[in-house]
Amino acid sequence: QVQLVESGGGLVQAGGSLRLSCAASVRTLGIFPRGWFRQAPGKEREFVAAINWSNGNTYYADSVKGRFTISRDSAKMSNYLQMNSLRPEDTAVYYCAADSSWGRVPMNPTYWGQGTQVTVPS
Repeated sequence: QVQLVESGGGLVQAGGSLRLSCAASVRTLGIFPRGWFRQAPGKEREFVAAINWSNGNTYYADSVKGRFTISRDSAKMSNYLQMNSLRPEDTAVYYCAADSSWGRVPMNPTYWGQGTQVTVPS
């Protein structure tokens, strides 16, 4: 059973930065923790960012492009989401996601993290 452990959420003022981390608890063959989704109150869960585990290519939602950067550490089975220039509309619970594809987009997550809250007051 793969568990995705997230960290790094919190409260930050508009314009500030946060870095989210996600680590897979076990190294499971063919499962890659390579994406992030978020869910704001009263809204559906939406895609934020993903990375190709093989070649490092990255993909972003239009709403975060140019502000967020996803990276990975294959040896640690981890990925990181650097979030800069945060806005109130970025307030949401952020979920790490894993699937069995090197880099399929859109992702079809098989595993989810427990979620970490990011709050940017208006």
